[in-house]
Amino acid sequence: MATCEGAGTAYRMRTMSVLDVVKSRRSIRVYQDRPVPEEAIGDLIEAIRWAPSAGNLQSRKFYFVFPQDRRFALAGAAGNPGLAARMKKAFKTAVGWDPLSAAPLVIVACLDRRIAERYGERGERLYAIQDVAASLMNMMLVAHDRGLGTVWIGSFDEDAVAKALDLPGHLRPVALVPVGYPGQVPAPPQRMAREQIVELVR
Repeated sequence: MATCEGAGTAYRMRTMSVLDVVKSRRSIRVYQDRPVPEEAIGDLIEAIRWAPSAGNLQSRKFYFVFPQDRRFALAGAAGNPGLAARMKKAFKTAVGWDPLSAAPLVIVACLDRRIAERYGERGERLYAIQDVAASLMNMMLVAHDRGLGTVWIGSFDEDAVAKALDLPGHLRPVALVPVGYPGQVPAPPQRMAREQIVELVR
């Protein structure tokens, strides 16, 4: 392992095979109170930039959100709309148990509706979402390889997120991803057998 210094903490450059990275990544919901090093942030941005996209239009935009008040606003926008769920969410956010408020960085992933100018409704409803998903998967794997944790959050009030970041009308938020050093790493989740999820057509 090579180690370099960043943001006051050791930034560890780990060496794993791509498949090892894929298989060992976990969804992290508890984070340490440590900043993400600048070197790592640069790597995450590059991972996002180099993902494939429909027609190479790159119809996506990502906001790297660091201020605590903005992260708390994003945490408030996420979750189940029911009253009991909202109360539970508010408590977790207030005490720092919610990943969106606890992680030092939250990435807000948006699709760009202007893809419809070339690909019509299918471009906006499918291609742009695929573009965002490819970028986020790249980013999450690189984050894991750098010793960071992430979790993909898709349950949130889009209007509240757009308001929190004052997003322009052509951007639609489609995912929130907290990023930080893991406080807890869950056990490997169960996976379906190969023959259940893949049909080999020869």
